[in-house]
Order: sequence, then C-alpha cells, then structure tokens
Amino acid sequence: MTIGPWRITGQHEIDSYVGRWVEQAVLLVNSLAVTTAHGRPTSPPRSGGQRLAAITAQLTAPVTLTAADADALAAVAVELHPMFGGVSHIHAVATQLNDLLTRYRAVPNLHGHPGRPPVLAFHRADATLVDAWVADMGTALAMVIGVGQSARLAVCQADKCSLVFFDTTRNASRRFCGLSCQNRAKASAYRARQAAR
Repeated sequence: MTIGPWRITGQHEIDSYVGRWVEQAVLLVNSLAVTTAHGRPTSPPRSGGQRLAAITAQLTAPVTLTAADADALAAVAVELHPMFGGVSHIHAVATQLNDLLTRYRAVPNLHGHPGRPPVLAFHRADATLVDAWVADMGTALAMVIGVGQSARLAVCQADKCSLVFFDTTRNASRRFCGLSCQNRAKASAYRARQAAR
C-alpha cells in the first residue's frame, strides 16, 4: 500500500512500509480488540480458533498462524488500541510503545533471499512470525508518531463505534471509520437540529 498524497519521509519504500504495517495494526485491533462497531456492541473473539479465523479473514496473503499465535496477537491488539486517538496523551502512548518495541526486540535489519536485494525490516531475521509482526507494526506506529503525525492514528468519532483507522487524507481531517458511521452521525445531527426547532 502506498500512502498516496501524504508522505512520512518522502521516500516511497519507507512510506509504503509504514502504511502496510500501520494498516496491519488497524486490522488486528479492529478484528480482535474492539467492543463497539458501527453503532452496535461487538464481542471480540474469545478462543484461539475464533481469533485465528478473524485474523486470517483479514489477510490478503496466505500465512501460517496457529491458535497460540492468534492468542498472542489478540493480546497485542489490546495493547495497540490506545495508540490510536492518543494525541491528548501522546507521552503515555510513547512510553507504552517504547515498552512494546523493547519487549519484541524491534531492530532495523536487512535480510532476505540470496539473489535478491536485501529487504529492510524492523525485526530480527530469526524472529517468530508474531514477534516479527509486532516489531514491524510497533516500528511503523512509532514512525508515524515520531514525525508528529499521531493525529493520523484515529478512532471513529461516531457514537458507539470504537473502530480505529489510519487517516491518509491530505489534511488529516477524517473523523469516521467509514461511510456508515459518517451517515449515522449526519442523520443524528439532523434529527437533533429538527428537535431543537
């Protein structure tokens, strides 16, 4: 995924990396840690099998995950949820993110297959899949926050919706996770104006 008109560093490969891993964090949080969506209460999956199904339904490429991996990613999703919408408490978010990066040993690393150019990642070459994902997601979130763009890590502002999203609009003005919440908010505001008359 390329971030489009908004750039973090102006370098296509780094921006694409950040966008891909922030979007992965969004998918994990929304499928494993959110309790309200589009005006309705939701229940995050409780068992490893349900979590595994929720994660694999979001993936575009085949990945081998176990139920234990899904449980570990669900715990991380709960940790990542406060990173979104954290402009007012950015220092607490930074402390929590630093702890996550340390625990999952996020380090810049060039690795890959012989005959191909090395690929930049922010996990050890021998990291497990879960450790690699968390290190890469955490680093991408840290890059967005570190360049002063934490407002782009947002939570839907519609009533009864706690879905998160990565705002890639030019002026960081997006307020809702999608059109259904935007339409619900507009209809609610219209009804409130009509009742006030």
